[in-house]
Amino acid sequence: MDIPINAKVYCQDKLCGRTQAVVLNPINDVITHVVVKESKNSHAERLVSVDMIDASLTDTIHLKLNERMLQRLPTLFDVEYIQTTVPHFMQAYSRLYLEPVVIPEKRFVEEKLYHIPEDELAINRGAVVLSADGQVIGKVDEFLVDQNGWQVTHLIIREKHIFSQKDVFIPVAEIEAIKENNLHLKLDKEHVERFPAIPVRHLWS
Repeated sequence: MDIPINAKVYCQDKLCGRTQAVVLNPINDVITHVVVKESKNSHAERLVSVDMIDASLTDTIHLKLNERMLQRLPTLFDVEYIQTTVPHFMQAYSRLYLEPVVIPEKRFVEEKLYHIPEDELAINRGAVVLSADGQVIGKVDEFLVDQNGWQVTHLIIREKHIFSQKDVFIPVAEIEAIKENNLHLKLDKEHVERFPAIPVRHLWS
């Protein structure tokens, strides 16, 4: 089964949003939730359990929920504004020279509080994929999963070149680590280029 990101999401045949990310348990590579950004009202990003997915196609996902039920689900995160003090640099004038002065300044900083289990990760479309030798391979585009257990089998990585782009299928077993929305592979770039790839067709081609 294909789990597309940035795909249209339908709530009982009514368009209700788009997929933004998947929530993954990195221990067993099982997807537990998809993140759906509502198309109306607050554009909240909702955590939708995979049990609520009725069908997942190439570019659409159909839920067992109606739109009102979607709006009752928990959000991926809440935003809080925390007051903090940051240094503010100024120049103090004297008769002979300018003297730097640091004045504490109070500001409000935005902080996101995520509602996913501590042992799980949210992976967004566009997450950067790095090879073992530190080279950028491409960006995460989709996930292939085993429909029976929702276990990820392959990542579909989109490689972009000057005049073309292609999708490369990488087995999930080749992921070394996931850090700060970056995926690090066990393989170097030369080995990655040996995996099967499909050219991406454009509307104008």
